[in-house]
Amino acid sequence: MEQRAIGVVIVAGGSGNRMGGSMPKQFALIGGEPILVRTINNFASALPTAKIVVVLPASQIEFWKNYSARFKVARHKIVEGGKERFHSVKNGIEAISEYVDLIAVQDGVRPFASKAMILNTVQCALDNGSAIPVISPADSFRAVDNNRQSSIVDRTKLKVVQTPQIFEASLIRAAYNTTFDPRFTDDASVVETTTRHKVSLCEGEKTNIKITTPDDMIIGEAIALYIKESCK
Repeated sequence: MEQRAIGVVIVAGGSGNRMGGSMPKQFALIGGEPILVRTINNFASALPTAKIVVVLPASQIEFWKNYSARFKVARHKIVEGGKERFHSVKNGIEAISEYVDLIAVQDGVRPFASKAMILNTVQCALDNGSAIPVISPADSFRAVDNNRQSSIVDRTKLKVVQTPQIFEASLIRAAYNTTFDPRFTDDASVVETTTRHKVSLCEGEKTNIKITTPDDMIIGEAIALYIKESCK
């Protein structure tokens, strides 16, 4: 893969409400490590020269500094998040050096993005100006109208979107030079709404799950165990 300067924004703004506990989900342990530690270290391993910025709510920054000191975690810069994910990503981008070629944005609670997938997404972004990993859904879907009448949805036309979402630095900086819009559901939607760029898709991974509920924690523990056993 071509060597280019990369900045990584890891957005970790969860409150833990859906997890049902007092600790924000990004700090919960999976396989004996905080989810956020795993996420940071995955990128440090895949992209050793990347500058990593972690975006946290102001109320969690001091806790994270003390908490993360108990674990082996790669070097990273911490910045304060905003009201919406959009504002947090924007703050993270502003903390990235002007001298990077690509900027990757990753959910802090996706702790299982593999090195191979990260590098493949980087290469796709180098080739196309952008890259978002996706997987094909296994379930069937139905659309429900306002009268609660349902209709079949062709799942072959659907993709499940993941992160990291990676863009040419100038492209994502220009895209985030705007105000928040409720239509912004992820970074790709910001880029496509505010610029003429059409994002490119690349292959994601089924194990690249987002930890948001207690059920996800059970699945995450199984994935962590599988990774540990496969590395022996």
